[in-house]
Amino acid sequence: MSAQPPLWTQGPQPQQPPKAFPTWLLVLLIGGGAFVIFGGVLASLAIFGVRKYIANAKTAEARNTVNQLGRDAAAAYETERATSHGGNVRRLCASASQPVPVSMTSVKGMKYQSSPNDWAVDAPRNAGFACLKFAMNMPQYYRYTYRAKGGSSPGDAFEALAEGDLNGDGITSEFRLDGTIGADKSLTVAPTLRETNPTE
Repeated sequence: MSAQPPLWTQGPQPQQPPKAFPTWLLVLLIGGGAFVIFGGVLASLAIFGVRKYIANAKTAEARNTVNQLGRDAAAAYETERATSHGGNVRRLCASASQPVPVSMTSVKGMKYQSSPNDWAVDAPRNAGFACLKFAMNMPQYYRYTYRAKGGSSPGDAFEALAEGDLNGDGITSEFRLDGTIGADKSLTVAPTLRETNPTE
C-alpha cells in the first residue's frame, strides 16, 4: 500500500463556491426588523394616547368642579339676604378663608381626600364653600379656591379657581371662572373657563 504524498505536494485544491445567502432568510430578517420598528412606533403612540386620555380624565374634574362653583355662586347670589337695617339684598358669598386642601403639596402628583370639615371652615360666618353649599366627598387632584371682591355693588366679582400639579413637576395648572355684578345688579358668569397649563 503506497503512502499518500504530503498535502503541500498535491498542488492547489479547487475552491468551493461560496454558498448563496438563502432568500427566505433575508426576507425573514427584513420583515422581522420592519415589524419591530413598526411595533415600537405603535407602542409609543399607544403610550402617548393613554397618557393624554388619563390627563384629560383628570382635568375633567377641575373643569366640572369650577363650573359647579360658578353655578353655586350664582344661585347663592340670587338668594336674598336680610340686612342689618331690615331690608333684603342679593349678595355674593364672602371669600373662603382657605383653599381645599390648604397646601399645594397635598395634590402634587397625587390625590387628596378632603373631609367635610375642610369645606365647612367658614360655616360660622356663612361664607366661602359653606355659603355656596359646596363640598366634595371624592378624592381630588386639584386644590380649590373661592374668592369674592365686594358683594352687592356693580363691579363686585367672584372667582372660582382650581390649581393642580398632576405630574408633580412643580409646574401648576389653573382653571379659573369669573363672575361680575353688572350695572343692573345681575350677576354675569363668564361662559368659559380661563385655563393655564391644563395638562400639568
